[in-house]
Amino acid sequence: MAADDDDRIRQPSEILARYEAGERDFRGLEIEAPSGTSDPEFRRANLMGADFTGAFIVADFTGANLQGARFAPANVKTCAFDGADLRNADFAGAAIDSATFEGAELAGTNFEGAGAYGYTYGKDEYPGRGGRPTRRS
Repeated sequence: MAADDDDRIRQPSEILARYEAGERDFRGLEIEAPSGTSDPEFRRANLMGADFTGAFIVADFTGANLQGARFAPANVKTCAFDGADLRNADFAGAAIDSATFEGAELAGTNFEGAGAYGYTYGKDEYPGRGGRPTRRS
């Protein structure tokens, strides 16, 4: 890994501090907790309106407030969004392969063009129970 790459890797605790200071632009960053830590990552965090466009994220967003957040496109393949408030969030074109969304609030969330295991989500589709594509009625 080049030194420039190290400069782009951020820990969840740093992102939370920057968010609390008023920053909302986290585009293109690589975000992950150091291995072997007990960092709670983004669990139950408030990241309403944050922009993670083009980011590569390995994190736990369980129970987080992500209303209006942008993950379009981003790589969130291994993230947990279980029980998160994702109303009006944007995952258009995101890689969501192993991401989980169990019990998440998905009203108005856009997954159009997001991909999981070779499937591309269409308009008004979202990852349902067990990650299966589900159509809004």
